[in-house]
Amino acid sequence: MNLEQLSGLADAIRGEIGRAVRGQEETVELMLVALFSRGHVLLEGPPGTAKTLLARSFAAALSLRFGRIQFTPDLMPGDVLGANLFDFGTSSFRLVKGPVFTDILLADEINRAPPKTQAALLQAMSEQRATIDGKDRDLGRWFTVIATQNPIEQQGTYPLPEAQLDRFLFKLLVDFPDEATEFDILRRHADQPLGNEARVEAIAPVAGPEEIAAGRACVDAIRLDDSILRYILAIARATRGAPELSHGASTRAADAIAAATRALAALEGRDYAIPDDVKRLCGPALRHRIVLGPSAEIEGRGPDDVLANLLDQVEAPR
Repeated sequence: MNLEQLSGLADAIRGEIGRAVRGQEETVELMLVALFSRGHVLLEGPPGTAKTLLARSFAAALSLRFGRIQFTPDLMPGDVLGANLFDFGTSSFRLVKGPVFTDILLADEINRAPPKTQAALLQAMSEQRATIDGKDRDLGRWFTVIATQNPIEQQGTYPLPEAQLDRFLFKLLVDFPDEATEFDILRRHADQPLGNEARVEAIAPVAGPEEIAAGRACVDAIRLDDSILRYILAIARATRGAPELSHGASTRAADAIAAATRALAALEGRDYAIPDDVKRLCGPALRHRIVLGPSAEIEGRGPDDVLANLLDQVEAPR
């Protein structure tokens, strides 16, 4: 697969997702970047912004296994990973795999799970394997988590640990579409059968393991110039010394931006990256990896505000 074919494949995936979800083009684009750079995605937005439908539509456009976990406060690690159960017929233990054994995993309302369960998912996200009764089980090369969370409702939720947030390549903010797009959504739905199932069923899978592997090979072939790498590093280091932040970006965060930059360049048909690629990715890749300091919180500034200010201060390569 060459870069032109990869761009065509990405267009086909976008087109199929657009059958069910409108007004989230930038989110879809960054989910594609995550797919081809082997990263996980956290979708955050108020209820009713099609976060779950977006994740299901994304999986439906891919010929990969799909699983879903509805996170609740009483969810236990065994409900996610599975367990060895005694089979009285054979007088032996038999592994019953949990929903984590899939390719695309939708972790719905992930911040409702208790810390013990989130720790179990953390290993799966970072190592692509699950440990059950002391034995490691491989989850496969395609294992990807698309998680959702609601920033409004706090009752019955558990903040995600910093270590787990750091395993997400992107935190994407899913907001309401503009008025024209919202009206178009209502008009289209008025002519369709009711329910999300009919919308997802209309999506045809256009990419399977072979196509995704070939696309990832294209991304692997992209090389970043030292000037781009130094720019990424300068941004990461600037977050560590910023007075508005009490905790800056890690080396893993800088490496994640570099990987995503390669994927974005490839999806746009280029075998090279430009500073604008890095600028576009810094918000989604860093907003969940930095911790605001007291001064920023008092002034009412959010992570994106602080990051935008830092980007203005770091000189981009020419």
